[in-house]
Amino acid sequence: MVLSEAKSELKFEKINLSFGGVAVLADVSFEVKEGEIYGIIGPNGAGKTSILNCVSGYYRPSKGSISYLDHELTKMPSHHRPSIGVGRTFQNIELFKGLTTIQNLLMGRHHLMKSNILAQAIYLWWYRRKEILHRKTAEEVLDFLEMTQIRNNVVGTLAYGLQKRVQLGQALCMEPRLFLLDEPMAGMNLEEKEDMARFILDINEEKNAAIILIEHDMEVVMDICDRIMVLSFGVKIADGTPDEIREDPDVIKAYLGD
Repeated sequence: MVLSEAKSELKFEKINLSFGGVAVLADVSFEVKEGEIYGIIGPNGAGKTSILNCVSGYYRPSKGSISYLDHELTKMPSHHRPSIGVGRTFQNIELFKGLTTIQNLLMGRHHLMKSNILAQAIYLWWYRRKEILHRKTAEEVLDFLEMTQIRNNVVGTLAYGLQKRVQLGQALCMEPRLFLLDEPMAGMNLEEKEDMARFILDINEEKNAAIILIEHDMEVVMDICDRIMVLSFGVKIADGTPDEIREDPDVIKAYLGD
């Protein structure tokens, strides 16, 4: 896909966010196009995760507008976002540690499991059929992320890198069109990072999903992102292709170094 011709899926326009008089984001604007991997980089405290929190509904900006497809997100409750195609992972692992891998993936299907308590209690035939389809999707995600060998493992017993992969799988089970990935490779070794980068590229290509990626590993960001935005103390200082970002003097001074 030629990104210059692709439609914008997410528009983040002149967003301001502050806490207790401290500005976290100041007039930040950017767009994410259909099928794009859009990286956000910057020093710790630059406001990167706050952007994802605004998109996913955990924070409500004081000014500005966030639109996704035909939806205005600024005042939409956070629990409505999965139903319009927004999925997310977190910096810290947010899983049900006492459940198995497959059970955690099925939790990602929760917003799609629409039925009443009676149908679940007596296990009506149409509810059984829906559950079979949900389980089929979860099994496909297991295979896609190469996790079939840990299908029935309790997540809390898994190595850190595998738990991060389960978290990605849980988000994938939500069937999002827009992925918000908050440091999905943090704490991983080189081999685990290579696997995660491969999975992100596969999701982008095979699922045709737009992805917003926050990551501190500059080699990964420069290799897999189509465009990159750089933040410094809540202000956007650059937005462009990896090559443009590498050569931007403001970025070099504020973040990348000589």
